[in-house]
Amino acid sequence: MIRIILLSFSAATAAGLLFVNVYNSVVDAANWNAALPGSIMAARDYFKVASPGTFFRIVSPAGQVLALGTLIACWNYGRLRYIALGTLALAIFADVLTFSYFYPRLDIMFSASMESGSQLIQRAVMQWSSMNWFRSAMCAVNTFLAFTTLVLTAKRTAL
Repeated sequence: MIRIILLSFSAATAAGLLFVNVYNSVVDAANWNAALPGSIMAARDYFKVASPGTFFRIVSPAGQVLALGTLIACWNYGRLRYIALGTLALAIFADVLTFSYFYPRLDIMFSASMESGSQLIQRAVMQWSSMNWFRSAMCAVNTFLAFTTLVLTAKRTAL
């Protein structure tokens, strides 16, 4: 029973990360690029207290810990081990991508001088927006794998 609860939390966390990531693409990125430079200035003012990063800095590591727990819980379940390993690997890769690709662009978007970097900011917004759909696809696969692990484990446990 505890195994199923752990896997449920892992799958729910993966789904939450997916939907917040898609929200960022559909809502935030669209607003950032709406009417530069005013739109990015509005975003800078809006995100002074908290930003989507506030959510991701808490939930993403929690998702990784839950994915690791899922891997451990499913270690003796043959092929489920590899599905759980895929979930953990995708969760870690998403963070590697975030730190190596997205953070530098966010730094440009939310720190660069408007006078000297308007074109740079616009390019960073466009790059961030297009690549975030790839990250969302990774999150979707991760969510699918997490739910697959949950369902197959629940079936196996019921037998």
